[in-house]
This record gives sequence, C-alpha cells and structure tokens, in this order.
Amino acid sequence: MKKAKRRPKLIEAFIPVIFLTALISINVFIFGDDALDGSNQLVLILSAAVAAIVAIRLGHKWETLHKGIVKSIGSAMAAILILLLIGSLAGTWLLSGIVPSMIYYGLQILNPTIFLVAACIVSAIVSLATGSSWSTVATLGVALLGIGRTLGIPEGIIGGAIISGAYFGDKMSPLSDTTNLAPAMAGTDLFTHIRYMALTTVPSITIALIIFMFIGLFRSQDGAIDDIEPVLASIDGTFRVTPWLFLVPALVITLIVRKVPALPALLAGTLAGALFAIIFQPHIIQEVSEMDDRFHVAAYIAVMKAMYADISVTTDHAMVNSLLETGGMRGMLNTVWLIICAMVFGGVMESSGLLHRITESVIKLAHNTGSLVASTAGTCMFFNVTASDQYLSIVVPGRMFADTYRERDLKPQNLSRTLEDSGTVTSVLVPWNTCGATQATVLGVPTLTFLPYAFFNIISPFMTVFYAYMNIRIARFKKGENKNKKPARV
Repeated sequence: MKKAKRRPKLIEAFIPVIFLTALISINVFIFGDDALDGSNQLVLILSAAVAAIVAIRLGHKWETLHKGIVKSIGSAMAAILILLLIGSLAGTWLLSGIVPSMIYYGLQILNPTIFLVAACIVSAIVSLATGSSWSTVATLGVALLGIGRTLGIPEGIIGGAIISGAYFGDKMSPLSDTTNLAPAMAGTDLFTHIRYMALTTVPSITIALIIFMFIGLFRSQDGAIDDIEPVLASIDGTFRVTPWLFLVPALVITLIVRKVPALPALLAGTLAGALFAIIFQPHIIQEVSEMDDRFHVAAYIAVMKAMYADISVTTDHAMVNSLLETGGMRGMLNTVWLIICAMVFGGVMESSGLLHRITESVIKLAHNTGSLVASTAGTCMFFNVTASDQYLSIVVPGRMFADTYRERDLKPQNLSRTLEDSGTVTSVLVPWNTCGATQATVLGVPTLTFLPYAFFNIISPFMTVFYAYMNIRIARFKKGENKNKKPARV
C-alpha cells in the first residue's frame, strides 16, 4: 500500500538544520581554519542524509529526492563555471602584473594625516584586486596595523578600518568566492549581483570613511610611514609596473557595463591578462615556467600554469610574497565542492518540503518587502552565529528564501544583495565564526576590540533593510516577466 505523504511539523523540518549547525560547530572547534578543506562539505552531505531520512519517514520516495538533488546541482552549474574561470583570470592577472600594480598604486595613497581613511581604502583596493579579505588582512593588514601603532592609534580602530576596507573589496570583487556564491544561491548572475549590490555597498563604505575621517581629524598623527617603502621597492623591482596594465581591467569593466554575459567577459579578461603577461613581464614568464630559453614554449607553459595551477612570484619581501600567490582553477575546487554539497543538502530540503515548512514559519512574520528583507538578514546573521561559517550563512538562507522572493515578484538580485550585505560582512564580527576567529588571530586584535570600529560591516545589514523598507531601488518583475514564479503559498 502506498504511504501517503504527510506535512512535516516545524520541529521535523528543523532536525536537519539543527544537525547541520551542531556538526559545523564541532568542525570549527576541532578543525579551525581547515574546516573548509572538506569536513564542512561532508557535514552538508551527512545533513542531506538526515533530511532524506526525515523525508522518507514523511512518505517521500528516494526517486523524488534524487531528482531534487540533480535539479538543485544543475541550477548552480553556471556559477561553478564562472568560479573556475575566475580562478584562471586571477592567475593571468598576477602573471601580467595587473594585481601587483593595483597594490603598488594603492599603497601610494597612504598619508599620515588621513591614515585610517587611507588604510581602509588601500585594504579595499587590494581586496578588490585579489578577491580575498583573508589574504589582504593577513598580509597588508598586518603591516598597516604596525604602521598605525607607530602613529599612536589604538589597535581596535586600526583593525576596524582594515576589516571595513578588506570586506568591502571582497564583497565587490568578481574574484571573490562569496560574491559568486550569493547570486548562485539566489538565482541571478554575477555582474547583475555586483551592480545591484553597489547601490547599498557604496553608501555603506562612504559613511564608514566619513566616520574614519572624523576620528582621524581628532587624533595627532605625527609618525612616518617608512614600512611601505620596502614593499613598493619590492614590487617595482620584481614587476614592470605601468598604468598600461589597467587596460585589461578597463576592458572587463567595459564588457560588464555593456552587459556582456559573465563567461565571455571573464574569458576575455583572462586571455587579455595572458597577452599582457607576455608583453610586459617576460622575466616573470621565465620564472614561472622555469625556462630560460625558447620563450614561446616558456610563455605557453607559464600562461597555462597560471590558468589552472598554483603559481607564486618570489620577491625579496615576505609580505609581498604572500600577496603574489594564486591557485588558478585548481584553487577554486574547494568552493566548487562546497557548492555541490550545499546544493545536495538544499535539493533534499526543497524536494521534501522541509525548507518550505521552515520558510513558511518565517514568512508569516514578513508582511511586506521590508520585513522580508529584514527576516532574510536576520536569518543570515543567525547562521553566522550558530553555524560559525559565512558560506552557510549564504547557502541556507539563499535556498530558504529564493522562491518567496519570486512569489512576491522581487527579482533574485534583491535576495543575493541581502545575503552579502548581512551574511558575508557580519561573519567577521562573531568571535567563534571562522572569519572572526581567523582575523582576530592574524591581526592579534580580539574580535570584540575591533568590532565597534568595523563600521562598514555594522552598517551594511542596516543599509539593505533600510533600502527595502523605504522601497529604494528594489528590482521587481514587470507583469508577465516572472516566468519561474510559483503559486503563492497559503
């Protein structure tokens, strides 16, 4: 006799989420920063298994759950391809000297009279160029902290300026994994997400910079910034630094503005970076390829390695060496692995109706667009606190709310923006979150010491909620445009 499907109780729907949260917390405690090397991915698979057990007990067939998993993974394939291509772009932009040049010119704006503002801007530029707040904080951030201390500025304020800039750049960089993950979960594309996110992110960082400016005006800053000179000399002595290199980023930006799809735009940027590497950095080509003769063969080897493998450029400065590393496509595989496992979990939760049941209880509190966005932001921060992982604070709420945004004729970029405005940036404010713990350890500044001064990170979730309640630049589907709209839930 065929078993009738039963509607899950709220506690039943939460069982996989509770299991996921508990196991992730154990992972972070045991593995620390290495939790993303595979253990968190396995937790997602195990949590999917728990969800499947609950679903089968409710009367669902495994075939239905399997189809849900395949469909869920299929929906993320575009994001996975973009991630792999971004890995190759990061490689050729390092090989060509584009990223080192961004760092070089960014450091030039440091000025003792506006140190906090300059530290925030430089951190933003480097993070935007590298796509990583972690590497920015661990390298340039440490140097800026030492400089600020010599100027007599409290370490909490310096840390707040560095964190604010680093997370702004990470959030807005197409090279960032979270910037790719958020639109993948929401169902939009990368460049639409970045353009739409700028509407709340630019005002947030502007307010933060104004606050840092006022703090700086009331402080005496008589020190000298001598520590930056060796960094500049090291970059200049290793690469051919020239403004001509910025033609490649300009090309990509032009393609983005002209709404060229992400894959061809990124491929164009990757190939242009490879061409500029051959033209401007022949000595780097030889170093990476480990060949002194047959330049055409060396160029082919170096470009290919930059696109798919780990490469690094060695200078006479340890901090610069840490910045001049990239993993190519291979470096993106952990994030690809995480996305696939997350989509397995999301596929079971969706096809079984468990995610619908959880979302239903939250949506009851959201009577308008403002409260819906506020609920999403609150859920993201909840997972940052409980699951201790910024990726899960994007993945789980993204799957929870995607259908609801469409049902209310809200374009998916509203959701992807909210995920980053509240998930990505607040992760570093939680002491036991992988981000908060890592940055505190790297800087040597406790999380709760820099938290009050990480103005950008604090302002961002409030800004996205404010925009929603005020109905400012909320993207909506026009009549008949929402092809994937599902029937409204009762």
